[in-house]
Amino acid sequence: MTSTAPETGAAAAPPVAEPPVIDPPWEGYTPAHEELRTRVREWVRVHVAPHVDAWERAGDFPRELFAAAGEAGLFGHKVPVAFGGQGVDFTADLVVTEELTGCWSGGVAAALGAHKDLGSYYIWRFGTPAQRERWVPPALRGSSVTALAVTEPGAGSDVAGVRTSAARAADGWVLDGAKTFITNGSWADVVVVAALSDPEAGGHHGLSLFVVEAGDPGFSRRRVPTLGWRTSHTGELAFAGVELADDRLLGGPEQAGQGFPAIMRNFQWERIVLAVAAVRQADDVLDLARRHARGEGAHARLADLAAETEAARSLARHAVRLHHAGRDAVREVSMAKWLACDLAVRVCEAAVEAAGWDGGLAQHRLERALRDARLGPIGGGTSEIMLEVVGRSYGL
Repeated sequence: MTSTAPETGAAAAPPVAEPPVIDPPWEGYTPAHEELRTRVREWVRVHVAPHVDAWERAGDFPRELFAAAGEAGLFGHKVPVAFGGQGVDFTADLVVTEELTGCWSGGVAAALGAHKDLGSYYIWRFGTPAQRERWVPPALRGSSVTALAVTEPGAGSDVAGVRTSAARAADGWVLDGAKTFITNGSWADVVVVAALSDPEAGGHHGLSLFVVEAGDPGFSRRRVPTLGWRTSHTGELAFAGVELADDRLLGGPEQAGQGFPAIMRNFQWERIVLAVAAVRQADDVLDLARRHARGEGAHARLADLAAETEAARSLARHAVRLHHAGRDAVREVSMAKWLACDLAVRVCEAAVEAAGWDGGLAQHRLERALRDARLGPIGGGTSEIMLEVVGRSYGL
């Protein structure tokens, strides 16, 4: 789900339809947000913490957790109450992200996070009123699991290189192609799929978004094992002549060919979420590492990383502030995503080393954290791409 050069060099495209953002300028976490944090942390303590080690050993978690999260209101903080949400409050949504990250299972946090920030949010943000009515309320309740499918075997970091095709048919569209490394892909009920609907337009100009349901003929998927996020149902998806009616084109007919700008616009939120989650992971790992650290050298290194974590937190919050104010925050978001995700890996490496032999044990949470952190510098735009985006923003 990443992009290379076309991120900053794409030609201007007509705006993508979406509901208005009514969030006020960001002023930090309010007492109401801290009350929400307490509630979400308690939900994690009750519904996740007692089971997470067993889930990690099994490489799985119960699908019913989505419904439990939906009942607790964890998925609705970017959607108005009229659609079953909690009201538009992006800061509240970040609180949920932080507390889910604190469950010590990257796969569980990623699955719930991808559901709220990618699949269902794309439908809410870019869908028609009828599409929102059809697919958003079940997703917010957690009775339907959603996913976003952009990444392909031959185009992992280049959205403009998508080759899954959507050919026009008499009654709609026909999808053919494959996707890979899709979070929730192997068990999602609803998948938003990026496909090339106009190959003559060239690259990102002919990309559209379609909604595929689990029971659609010709749609198949399988789960794939991963180094980290072992509880996540990461999937490979295949589309073999999947026939879709016109109402499966996200946003309606006028949005044909507008998939690329939609993906680029949502990348900013996705990257903010990844940055905020990485800072929270670094916090938790440092806290655990301090209890296991041996030797003055380890203490000094952890202290240095603690200072870097505070810097990453400040940069992430600056990006949030710009995003909430509706300003162009591509540079700051890219900086925050790169810095925080790379830092989380270094913190986990240092923590494992500081703990000595114990840190590398398979059952140790520090070992798990290191595996889970490795996805951060890759997903949502690799660190190399983030630096390229930042460089271009300076005219380099």
